[in-house]
Amino acid sequence: MTAAITWSPDTLWLLLQKAWWFLVVLGILVAFHELGHFLAARWVGVKVLKFSLGFGPKLFGRQIGETEYLVSAIPLGGYVKLFGEEETEATTAEDRRQSFAHQKLWGKVLIVAAGPGFNFILAYLIFTGWLATGSPLFVPTFRDLSADIEALNPTSPAATAGLEIGDRIVKVNGKDISTKTELLDAIAKSNGDPVTLEVHRNGRIKTFTVTPVPTSTSTTEGEEALYTIGVEEIPPLVTAVMHGSPASAAGFKPGDRVLTIDGQVIYTWSQMTSIVKEHPNQPLQVEVLREGQRIPLTVTPAIEKAVVGGQTIEIGKIGISGPGRSLMRSDNLFEALYQGVDATWGWTELTTIGLYKMVVGDISSKNIGGPLTIANISGEAASQGASSIVFLIAILSINLGVLNLLPIPILDGGHLLFFLIEGILRKPLGDRQREVAQQVGLVLLVGVMIFAFWNDLERIFSR
Repeated sequence: MTAAITWSPDTLWLLLQKAWWFLVVLGILVAFHELGHFLAARWVGVKVLKFSLGFGPKLFGRQIGETEYLVSAIPLGGYVKLFGEEETEATTAEDRRQSFAHQKLWGKVLIVAAGPGFNFILAYLIFTGWLATGSPLFVPTFRDLSADIEALNPTSPAATAGLEIGDRIVKVNGKDISTKTELLDAIAKSNGDPVTLEVHRNGRIKTFTVTPVPTSTSTTEGEEALYTIGVEEIPPLVTAVMHGSPASAAGFKPGDRVLTIDGQVIYTWSQMTSIVKEHPNQPLQVEVLREGQRIPLTVTPAIEKAVVGGQTIEIGKIGISGPGRSLMRSDNLFEALYQGVDATWGWTELTTIGLYKMVVGDISSKNIGGPLTIANISGEAASQGASSIVFLIAILSINLGVLNLLPIPILDGGHLLFFLIEGILRKPLGDRQREVAQQVGLVLLVGVMIFAFWNDLERIFSR
């Protein structure tokens, strides 16, 4: 007996869209990475034989000068083929001048490092352009993403169950988690059933049972209800004040902790912002804690338009950001040029720390995603608009740059490791040693790819 999998036209269209955006995103990332190798090789004087997007059989291409530009059948990467990668290829003095293997050590290092380097440059250009428009840019630290409780409303389900500020949630219903996103997703989809949380507190593991409640945004008719326990709250601590904002005019300063608004005690950031949103163009009496002193301030939220439930309404904004938001803003192009470096470094640091924590086991390896995951998030980003897909390209570009710098033979980082050894020994590694290292690196890389693809399938079939 045979069974056929049938998909509706809408499902097929969605899959085609995600496949298309996967190719667009990956194509941009690979093209920029290989462009780094290409330009560095040309600058050093090495002849470039091929510039390919994709691996495997050639689909189409064109010869321009000494380089063949082509698109290959397997869209999971790309390559630049250099002349003289083996010393035996160069037989004349002119060949040796254009041969990769005969370049000085600094030239070879530059060519190899330029690939991941261009990935970081792409992210920097995107971040700088983003900031130059005046839009806020999200640049989190690892603590922003970890499942730590930083603030708690005393009436929330989490507080009622006994959770405390400073707790780190490590398991939900026996399943390991390491990020706030994993926690919120598990709680949101709990259907209101009690959940068992394992919490790390003062070096010990404690277990709590918490019953989620519907979120305030789960009341739209026809939509599936989402749930919360209150641990996603962050403290009402001001970390940045926008120039020219109502908060700036009122005297708010970074480091202020909001204690009360119109006499109401404030426990969490969302509690504070809810009050501000409900009072556009209405003065609010705010008390903040600053350097141990309680300071009264009066702020009048500015009016902003917002779309809620398909209707345009007026809400209040005062122009502050808080912990966990990690928002970066620039007032002009020169500031954006500087902050673009900070943003690129921040995301690079986050990626590197996350990778390290995954290796040592602090983060579940289930977070590793393959091509299906990239296709899915690319499609979702595209559905949210051009800005989301551009932001995604920047983040993935940093990920690609970091991964390529890992000291694994077959990756750029592995080649750089060989060059480091060559610099120390004053001679390159032997052919047999490099061959064995490349084989080991290939096995590792294929193993990681299979594992990532397996994680993709688990995510799809566990929904």
